[in-house]
Amino acid sequence: MEYKVREEVKSLEKYVAGKPIDEVKREYGIDKVVKLASNENPLGTSEKVKSLMFDLVNEMNMYPDASSYDFKEALSKKLNIDRNMIFCGAGSDSLINVICEVFLDKDDESIMAEITFPRYESNTKLMGAKAIKIPMKNNGLDLEAMVEAINEKTKIIWLCNPNNPTGGIFTKKELDNILNKIPEDVIIVMDEAYGEYVNSEEYPDSLELIKSYPNMIILKTLSKAYGLASLRFGYGIANEEIVDYINRVINSFDVNLFAQKAAVVAIEDEEFINKVRSFNSKQRELLSSEFEKMSLEYIKSEANFIMVNVNGDDKPIHEYLLKHGYIIRPGYLLDMPGWIRVSLGTNEQNLEFCELLRNAIQERNNR
Repeated sequence: MEYKVREEVKSLEKYVAGKPIDEVKREYGIDKVVKLASNENPLGTSEKVKSLMFDLVNEMNMYPDASSYDFKEALSKKLNIDRNMIFCGAGSDSLINVICEVFLDKDDESIMAEITFPRYESNTKLMGAKAIKIPMKNNGLDLEAMVEAINEKTKIIWLCNPNNPTGGIFTKKELDNILNKIPEDVIIVMDEAYGEYVNSEEYPDSLELIKSYPNMIILKTLSKAYGLASLRFGYGIANEEIVDYINRVINSFDVNLFAQKAAVVAIEDEEFINKVRSFNSKQRELLSSEFEKMSLEYIKSEANFIMVNVNGDDKPIHEYLLKHGYIIRPGYLLDMPGWIRVSLGTNEQNLEFCELLRNAIQERNNR
């Protein structure tokens, strides 16, 4: 039977996620598998969140609050912003889709880096719009070139900071140099999914910037530093008019009960998030040091992952690591052949990964 599928859907490629742990165990017949592919938090989540989950079991039969009221109240007090500036969804993926639905018409254009989070491109194409991909500059976003690509068809410009999958940031000064060049009718999306991990004092203060740029949207997630990846909770901050339009499109019960309740507790547990930041910084330094010992080029990261050049074909490296129970993200799936992206694990996992990486490179080179 020939279905009447939209041409935009036919043109899309299916997203290839990192292999699940159980699949690798079955495929390779091994018991121990470590996943360092999806930038998950090796420290898990807050103990306060875990305790809360048990209390919610008896509410599973109830629909969640469609407005995520409690979370918006908690976040508005934490950030000292109006609650009407906040919108919530089932992770950043969901919110990126909604933003495209609100602002993109057929044949419009949205601008993004050539190497960045792939959901910008796929959701742009889904709306029948055109994704304008700007080449990287020194493995980072070329902000000037991105702005120069703006024309009368441009509706959105996507700025991922830190950028996924490269991990680097652009600075406040670099951002200030281009913001006034962006027309007021072009939406500026600041995707800060990994913002909690940044140590640099030069990182832009988007909450301050949004006061001067009403066309700016800030995206955040609780999947990464807060360790709530399986619950799917993301949120955005924008002016009230933009939020009103977005709330007309978001599914009424997009955020489940468990996610909403967990999110409130998570953002208030400062002790846990400070522990995560400190741990992440130490492990990032550890991996960077090990890569230098191996004479491997890597991109300086401000996130919870590092992109490293394996000096040759990354496919056999990926396969070797899988056989030995380590799942990473190969560069050939990220339009960066010859590189791999590794999420930061525990200290033990990171050291074991580095030893396996040495062996994998040696085996590949000896073929």
